Amino acid sequence: MLPLWFILLTLAVFFFMEGVAWWTHRYIMHGPLGWDWHRDHHQPHDKPFEKNDLYGVVGSVVGFGLFLTAWLTGLWWVYAVATGVTLYGAVYAFVHDGLVHQRWPWNWMPKNGYARRLVQAHKLHHAVQTREGAVSFGFVFAPNPQRLNAILKARRAERAEKLDKA
Repeated sequence: MLPLWFILLTLAVFFFMEGVAWWTHRYIMHGPLGWDWHRDHHQPHDKPFEKNDLYGVVGSVVGFGLFLTAWLTGLWWVYAVATGVTLYGAVYAFVHDGLVHQRWPWNWMPKNGYARRLVQAHKLHHAVQTREGAVSFGFVFAPNPQRLNAILKARRAERAEKLDKA
Protein backbone atom coordinates (compact mmCIF):
# COMPACT_ATOMS: atom_id res chain seq x y z
CA MET A 1 0.00 0.00 0.00
CA LEU A 2 1.29 3.43 -0.93
CA PRO A 3 1.82 5.92 1.88
CA LEU A 4 -0.65 8.78 2.11
CA TRP A 5 2.09 11.38 1.50
CA PHE A 6 2.93 9.64 -1.82
CA ILE A 7 -0.70 9.76 -2.96
CA LEU A 8 -1.14 13.38 -1.87
CA LEU A 9 2.09 14.51 -3.55
CA THR A 10 1.14 12.66 -6.75
CA LEU A 11 -2.28 14.36 -6.78
CA ALA A 12 -0.75 17.77 -6.03
CA VAL A 13 1.65 17.38 -8.94
CA PHE A 14 -1.21 16.24 -11.20
CA PHE A 15 -3.21 19.40 -10.42
CA PHE A 16 -0.09 21.57 -10.66
CA MET A 17 0.51 20.14 -14.14
CA GLU A 18 -2.72 21.72 -15.39
CA GLY A 19 -1.16 25.11 -14.57
CA VAL A 20 2.07 24.10 -16.28
CA ALA A 21 0.11 22.88 -19.30
CA TRP A 22 -1.99 26.07 -19.42
CA TRP A 23 1.12 28.27 -19.25
CA THR A 24 2.98 26.16 -21.82
CA HIS A 25 0.00 26.14 -24.17
CA ARG A 26 -0.58 29.88 -23.85
CA TYR A 27 2.98 31.22 -23.92
CA ILE A 28 5.02 28.55 -25.71
CA MET A 29 2.67 26.71 -28.07
CA HIS A 30 0.90 29.96 -29.02
CA GLY A 31 4.09 31.98 -28.65
CA PRO A 32 6.80 32.72 -31.19
CA LEU A 33 8.98 29.81 -30.00
CA GLY A 34 6.45 26.99 -30.18
CA TRP A 35 3.90 27.96 -32.82
CA ASP A 36 5.81 26.10 -35.54
CA TRP A 37 5.06 22.77 -33.80
CA HIS A 38 1.53 23.76 -32.74
CA ARG A 39 0.26 25.44 -35.95
CA ASP A 40 -0.86 22.28 -37.73
CA HIS A 41 -2.94 21.30 -34.71
CA HIS A 42 -5.14 24.33 -35.44
CA GLN A 43 -5.50 23.53 -39.14
CA PRO A 44 -7.73 20.89 -40.69
CA HIS A 45 -5.86 17.82 -41.94
CA ASP A 46 -6.26 14.09 -42.33
CA LYS A 47 -2.78 13.01 -41.24
CA PRO A 48 -2.56 10.52 -38.35
CA PHE A 49 0.25 12.55 -36.74
CA GLU A 50 1.02 16.24 -36.50
CA LYS A 51 4.02 18.27 -35.42
CA ASN A 52 2.10 19.16 -32.26
CA ASP A 53 2.55 15.53 -31.14
CA LEU A 54 6.19 16.41 -30.47
CA TYR A 55 4.99 18.17 -27.30
CA GLY A 56 3.74 14.79 -26.05
CA VAL A 57 7.12 13.27 -26.87
CA VAL A 58 8.84 16.00 -24.85
CA GLY A 59 6.46 15.38 -21.93
CA SER A 60 7.17 11.64 -22.10
CA VAL A 61 10.91 12.27 -22.04
CA VAL A 62 10.48 14.48 -18.96
CA GLY A 63 8.38 11.80 -17.24
CA PHE A 64 10.89 9.07 -18.12
CA GLY A 65 13.74 11.29 -16.90
CA LEU A 66 11.96 11.78 -13.58
CA PHE A 67 11.42 8.03 -13.14
CA LEU A 68 15.05 7.38 -14.08
CA THR A 69 16.22 10.02 -11.58
CA ALA A 70 14.05 8.45 -8.87
CA TRP A 71 15.41 5.00 -9.63
CA LEU A 72 19.05 6.16 -9.68
CA THR A 73 18.75 8.22 -6.49
CA GLY A 74 16.19 6.14 -4.59
CA LEU A 75 14.24 9.30 -3.75
CA TRP A 76 10.62 8.27 -3.29
CA TRP A 77 9.30 11.82 -3.54
CA VAL A 78 10.72 11.97 -7.10
CA TYR A 79 8.72 8.80 -7.88
CA ALA A 80 5.60 10.64 -6.66
CA VAL A 81 6.41 13.65 -8.86
CA ALA A 82 7.08 11.38 -11.86
CA THR A 83 3.80 9.55 -11.22
CA GLY A 84 1.84 12.84 -11.08
CA VAL A 85 3.42 14.09 -14.31
CA THR A 86 2.79 10.79 -16.07
CA LEU A 87 -0.77 10.53 -14.79
CA TYR A 88 -1.48 14.03 -16.13
CA GLY A 89 0.01 13.04 -19.49
CA ALA A 90 -2.20 9.94 -19.66
CA VAL A 91 -5.34 11.93 -18.80
CA TYR A 92 -4.33 14.59 -21.35
CA ALA A 93 -3.90 11.94 -24.06
CA PHE A 94 -7.27 10.37 -23.24
CA VAL A 95 -9.19 13.67 -22.92
CA HIS A 96 -7.49 15.87 -25.52
CA ASP A 97 -6.49 13.41 -28.22
CA GLY A 98 -9.20 10.83 -27.62
CA LEU A 99 -12.31 12.63 -26.45
CA VAL A 100 -11.90 16.09 -27.95
CA HIS A 101 -10.09 15.34 -31.22
CA GLN A 102 -11.40 11.78 -31.69
CA ARG A 103 -7.94 10.40 -32.52
CA TRP A 104 -8.68 7.02 -30.96
CA PRO A 105 -10.46 4.11 -32.65
CA TRP A 106 -13.72 4.76 -30.79
CA ASN A 107 -16.04 7.71 -31.31
CA TRP A 108 -17.96 8.94 -28.30
CA MET A 109 -19.23 12.45 -27.88
CA PRO A 110 -20.71 13.27 -24.46
CA LYS A 111 -24.17 14.80 -24.57
CA ASN A 112 -23.91 16.63 -21.24
CA GLY A 113 -21.87 16.94 -18.06
CA TYR A 114 -18.29 17.93 -17.51
CA ALA A 115 -16.92 15.86 -20.40
CA ARG A 116 -19.19 17.81 -22.79
CA ARG A 117 -17.97 21.07 -21.25
CA LEU A 118 -14.34 20.01 -21.87
CA VAL A 119 -15.10 19.29 -25.52
CA GLN A 120 -16.96 22.58 -25.98
CA ALA A 121 -14.22 24.65 -24.33
CA HIS A 122 -11.51 23.10 -26.47
CA LYS A 123 -13.57 23.43 -29.66
CA LEU A 124 -13.89 27.14 -28.83
CA HIS A 125 -10.10 27.23 -28.44
CA HIS A 126 -9.87 25.89 -32.00
CA ALA A 127 -12.33 28.48 -33.32
CA VAL A 128 -9.20 30.59 -33.80
CA GLN A 129 -6.67 29.14 -36.22
CA THR A 130 -3.93 31.68 -35.55
CA ARG A 131 -1.47 32.27 -32.71
CA GLU A 132 -3.42 35.24 -31.40
CA GLY A 133 -6.91 35.55 -29.96
CA ALA A 134 -7.56 32.00 -28.74
CA VAL A 135 -9.35 31.19 -25.47
CA SER A 136 -9.25 28.23 -23.06
CA PHE A 137 -5.65 27.06 -22.85
CA GLY A 138 -6.20 24.37 -20.23
CA PHE A 139 -6.65 20.72 -21.06
CA VAL A 140 -8.37 19.04 -18.13
CA PHE A 141 -10.20 21.88 -16.35
CA ALA A 142 -12.57 23.69 -18.69
CA PRO A 143 -13.96 27.19 -18.25
CA ASN A 144 -17.62 27.91 -18.93
CA PRO A 145 -18.21 27.63 -22.73
CA GLN A 146 -20.79 30.46 -22.73
CA ARG A 147 -18.21 32.78 -21.16
CA LEU A 148 -15.57 31.69 -23.69
CA ASN A 149 -17.97 32.26 -26.56
CA ALA A 150 -18.73 35.76 -25.30
CA ILE A 151 -14.99 36.53 -25.13
CA LEU A 152 -14.51 35.30 -28.71
CA LYS A 153 -17.45 37.40 -29.96
CA ALA A 154 -16.08 40.48 -28.20
CA ARG A 155 -12.63 39.95 -29.74
CA ARG A 156 -14.13 39.53 -33.22
CA ALA A 157 -16.17 42.71 -32.80
CA GLU A 158 -13.05 44.55 -31.59
CA ARG A 159 -11.04 43.37 -34.62
CA ALA A 160 -13.86 44.35 -36.99
CA GLU A 161 -14.02 47.80 -35.41
CA LYS A 162 -10.26 48.26 -35.85
CA LEU A 163 -10.50 47.23 -39.50
CA ASP A 164 -13.33 49.72 -40.06
CA LYS A 165 -11.21 52.53 -38.60
CA ALA A 166 -8.18 51.64 -40.73
